[in-house]
Amino acid sequence: MTATVSTPGAGTAGLPDPAHTTTKRRSGGGLGRYVLIRALLIIPTIFILVTVVFFLMRSTGDPITAALGGKLPPAQLAQRVHEAGYDRPILVQYFEYLGQLLRGDFGTTFTDHQPVTHVLLTYGAATVELAFYALIVAFIVGIPLGMVAAYFRDKGQDAALRVFAILCYATPVFFVGLVLKLVFAIWLGWLPVSGRASTGSELEMQTLDGKTGIYLIDAFQTGDPAVVGDVLSHAILPALALGLLTAGVFLRLVRTNVIGTLSTDYVDAARSRGVRESRLLRKHAYRPALIPIITVIGLQIALLLGGAVLTETTFEWKGLGFQLVHYLQARDFVAVQGMVVLLAVIVTLTNFVVDVIAAFIDPRVRY
Repeated sequence: MTATVSTPGAGTAGLPDPAHTTTKRRSGGGLGRYVLIRALLIIPTIFILVTVVFFLMRSTGDPITAALGGKLPPAQLAQRVHEAGYDRPILVQYFEYLGQLLRGDFGTTFTDHQPVTHVLLTYGAATVELAFYALIVAFIVGIPLGMVAAYFRDKGQDAALRVFAILCYATPVFFVGLVLKLVFAIWLGWLPVSGRASTGSELEMQTLDGKTGIYLIDAFQTGDPAVVGDVLSHAILPALALGLLTAGVFLRLVRTNVIGTLSTDYVDAARSRGVRESRLLRKHAYRPALIPIITVIGLQIALLLGGAVLTETTFEWKGLGFQLVHYLQARDFVAVQGMVVLLAVIVTLTNFVVDVIAAFIDPRVRY
């Protein structure tokens, strides 16, 4: 008679116990642990971004000399540099700047003597609103066309849509904006050329007590349908110019993932039961194809914010991008530095939120 030795965590014939393996896998790849790690990574990421931006800005000299050099006598310029402390060692300035950021102080602009925080709060709402409109355009255009391209795989429709996606991504956003203005604003006269709203609508929204700076919300607060329509008409062309940039990415991503889903075993089994191809596309391939879209939204936010600089300048949409160009032309590096840091922080936090959502929807992301 042979005795059987039982080893904890081992199953039949020395194989690992499935329950033990599952428990270990859950404890090592849980959502809570994933979120904690991603949250802790935010700190060094923002620290590196702030450091890189600071030293890049300082590589061109101190902000006062950059903004006022040639406009003041050398003695007066040197006095201002000394009073601001920009003649001290660069590391001393760097650590002082970190302390200011921890207190929420981004400095004061040289051109209009406003706190950079006030500038960010004043113009940030416009950029957020434009990015929101652009994401809606990207979803409406990119996802349905990606599914159509997958349905007509390797046919003429598919080839045309792939070319369209490449053009959307590769064409400079300012060029798309100029073409849209030329066609729909100048030739056809259907839409406004620039701005966020007409003067009358802006004056009506200025009278609101609880205005948010997001024109669409403020327009609804007025209760005037004409103001809402005016705000939306001004948003169409900038949203199209910026949204098509991301729509090309979504189109190709959805096409690739839908094609991959349609070739899986469970879809083949449904196809063998006589399920129509259009139903397979809607019921089986649609939702799995959206998961990669969620994972790349964080990257697309960075793309949208970068494109917002050119889009806002093209359409005179007075947001952070528009102001950033203004401060760059004025060589106001304190304002530029504060705005770039804020945009970098927004992108970092957005990526964190998107990663958490993706891990919650798709558990495979956590491992």
